Amino acid sequence: MDLRVRAFHMLILVSGLCLLQARGGSSNSVLFLDGSEHKYIRSHPETVDEANPMSPLEVAATVSVLLGVAPPVSLPAESSLKLDKILTPNPFSRPRAVVMLEVQGIGDLSSALHSILQDDSALSGKIISSGNAHIELFGDDEVSQTSIDEPIECDSACAGREFSNLARWLGGSYVGSMESQDGELEFPLASGTSLNLHVSKEADRTFALSLVSLFNGVKTAMEMQEDFEAINQRPVDLFTGCFTGIKLFHMALARLFGSLQKTYQGEVVGVILLNEQTSASSMEPMLDVKLSPRASRWLQERPAANTTNAEVHLVRTTLAWITGIILLLSTLIGVYYLLYMPFNRDTLLYSNVKLD
Repeated sequence: MDLRVRAFHMLILVSGLCLLQARGGSSNSVLFLDGSEHKYIRSHPETVDEANPMSPLEVAATVSVLLGVAPPVSLPAESSLKLDKILTPNPFSRPRAVVMLEVQGIGDLSSALHSILQDDSALSGKIISSGNAHIELFGDDEVSQTSIDEPIECDSACAGREFSNLARWLGGSYVGSMESQDGELEFPLASGTSLNLHVSKEADRTFALSLVSLFNGVKTAMEMQEDFEAINQRPVDLFTGCFTGIKLFHMALARLFGSLQKTYQGEVVGVILLNEQTSASSMEPMLDVKLSPRASRWLQERPAANTTNAEVHLVRTTLAWITGIILLLSTLIGVYYLLYMPFNRDTLLYSNVKLD
């Protein structure tokens, strides 16, 4: 079987909501990450720049099209042109899954782009509005939604094992234990320094558990890809979650993106949303998924259009009258000659009269 048909395509959607107030006002942005092998985003679209920013509705419509779902009918024509300049023109080449992750407490990812993308392409742009948008989906027959931020409910020993796995995955170490209140996570950073998290502190423990939940959720997504690899037709999978930690996010996202690149043979697309606001509305996700029951659509019967104009009707009427008059005259002439024909040998033979 062709690898492109069997491969379970993945789209990572990371929506970041910054809770820190920007000095020069709010500055929302969007970042599209494309895979190294399979391309879903155009190389250099003109829409993702400061002169032509996007709205949350346009970003949501872009995700809908990547999922193979029609964008909302309220999308203006100008927004449709922006989508056409962002996405590749092949409508049959779309990712088969979306991982939508909301990251709270992040401001700028530009310092970590090189470590995240490596050889991949990235396209960034501004978002002009701070409002929210809905990704409207219809039923489970098209999209299967799964959460990747399920809270971890385990005892101290289980949490210790999770922390050890997390440290091993990020190339760090975990020493001590939660029972003795001396558990410590140490992670090497790209700058050469290390970051230490004391799990006895509530803030560090919450951050570490959020990272563990994200790690386990992405592992579940990759395991689902392996389980359904042989299935050709199945609903698009939508994985949603929320990440509240930030300090190790750069390195964790780089490793997660690299793992997905390897698992899905480079057929990965990422979209990162950055929202720098401190209002209460910033606690709501910028892109919200709305599942609606599919309404039956019937084709309305329309009356046939009357394209016959007056000239055509006049010509047809005239031809009909002329034909009728000719037939009437022919009938009358035939009856006349039949009634008044002379009785001779030829006419009698013509009339099938037997002669002696």
